[in-house]
Formats: sequence, structure tokens, C-alpha cells
Amino acid sequence: MTRFFQAAFWIMLLVLLSLYFSGYLDQRNNPNRNLAVIDLEVGSEVVLQSNRNGHYIAPGFINGHPVTFLLDTGATTVSVPEGVAKKVGLKPGRTVRVSTANGIVSVYQTQLNTVQLGGIQMQLVEGHINPHMSSDIVLLGMSFMRNLEINQRAGVLVLKLP
Repeated sequence: MTRFFQAAFWIMLLVLLSLYFSGYLDQRNNPNRNLAVIDLEVGSEVVLQSNRNGHYIAPGFINGHPVTFLLDTGATTVSVPEGVAKKVGLKPGRTVRVSTANGIVSVYQTQLNTVQLGGIQMQLVEGHINPHMSSDIVLLGMSFMRNLEINQRAGVLVLKLP
């Protein structure tokens, strides 16, 4: 019976350590699960912490559906993986070729009725559906961010409407 309790103890310890480190690593990959939103008299300000790779990842919404954004000032438009586009009901438009970090690819133009990051929401945002993206992370490009005041310092990114 003692061997049983010893085995059960070690199994429980391993399970608890796995759960702890899984949550710890998730927090390091996306420290913005709960966005810091500051309500100002003239709008909202969103404060993001960079993850361990220096990227800004945050939860948001496209057409009212929850998504995960990777803020990408090098992306001209909002780039939506094809699987996410289907989930949020985006309609593919005409095919265009775009230059990405992985080369030139064909994507479908689309229009996002609403895009929301924290307390900042924009309507009729230009985007494209990218069938070549393997993850479910949406690249939040300049078609959304070009109208924002952006300030980055020491791993903190602050976004607000001017």
C-alpha cells in the first residue's frame, strides 16, 4: 500500500508542476490576456506588455468574434488566417499577391466590419484572408493602427486614438 501512495504522490506532484509551468509559459507568451484599458475623457488607451520574444500579443474581436492579435506594424492590412476567417464569417474577395516575411503569396481581399482591441474599435477595416498562415493568430496591421497614436518604451506599447 505504501508503494501505491508513493506513486500517487509523485504522479500528483508531476501533474501540479505541469499545470503550474504550463500557465507560467502561457503568461510569458501572452502577458496581455487581460488587457489594461484606461478610459480617458476622449476615448480609451490600451497598454500592452511585450512577450518574452518582444512581440505584442493581445485578445480582441473581429466582427464580434474573439481572436488573438499579433500587432504588426510591418503588415499593411489586417491579415486573417483562413481558418479564423471562416469562424468569424469573412467573405473572400478578389485574389491579390502580397509580399510577406515568407515571400510572395496569394491572399483574398476582405473587409472587416468591426475590429476591436480593448476599448478601441474601428469599423470597415481593410484586411485579407491568408490561406498560407498555419496559426490562429491574426496579424493586426496598419489598416487598423494607422489612425492610432502609438508609443513604445521599455517593453510597453500604448495605443490610443489621437
